[in-house]
Parts: sequence; structure tokens; C-alpha cells
Amino acid sequence: MITELQHAVANYAHALDELNVPALEAILTQDTTWTFTVPGQGVLGPVAGRTTVLDFVRDGHAAQTGRVRHHLGNVVVRTADANSAQVQAYLTQTRNTGGNVQVISTGVYTFGLRRSDSGWRIAELTLALDNALPGSVGGP
Repeated sequence: MITELQHAVANYAHALDELNVPALEAILTQDTTWTFTVPGQGVLGPVAGRTTVLDFVRDGHAAQTGRVRHHLGNVVVRTADANSAQVQAYLTQTRNTGGNVQVISTGVYTFGLRRSDSGWRIAELTLALDNALPGSVGGP
């Protein structure tokens, strides 16, 4: 089960970075909610519902410059049973503009996942960033 949960979280990061909408649809529940805490901006969200979240992601990608990557590390399953789980991961977000790579932000993701017939899906995502974001995020 732990490997399946870690795989779901990694699939999210890859789909987000590639703006792979079908893969994001597959990993998010229909009623997913996303909430962000950004220093200096407070709590943003929740962004509620898969359609609204996907629009949020598309807008973020349209506004970003360079290639943004979400690097997840220290992925830990905090709780899990047959139908639900909570997973935490550290985020390091980078931007590559072709000439240089910069760290945009760091933070902690908390994923609330639910098991479905097709596997684990993200029902709730919270992200607490350690710093305000310079420029656009390009997605959470």
C-alpha cells in the first residue's frame, strides 16, 4: 500500500509539471479540494472541484515562465487504512529558464487520498509554502 500511495503522489507531480490533463483527471477525485498557505498572502482557497482545480492549473501554466518542476522528497505515509490515507512530502519547486535554474519555493504538501476502483486518488491537497512566491507559481 505504501508504494501505491507514493506512486500516486509522484504521478501527481509529473502530471502537474507536464500539464497532462488526462493524468491529473485520473489522480484527482471529482470533489477534490486544494488549499495553500503562502507567507504574506495567508490562506488561498480552497479551490474546490476537479474542473475548477484543472482550470487553476491551466491558468498557472499559462502564466509561468521557464520550465517549472515540483520535486517531492521525504514522502511519508502518516495514516492509512483500506479506503483513505494521508501522505506528507517536502516540496522543492524549481524553474529552469534555459540559462539558469532557480529554486522558486519550498514547503510541505499534505495529501488526503481515497481509494477508488481505479486506485488511489487525491481528495484533498494542502500546501504550506515556506516563502512568498516570486512571479507566478505555475500550479501548486
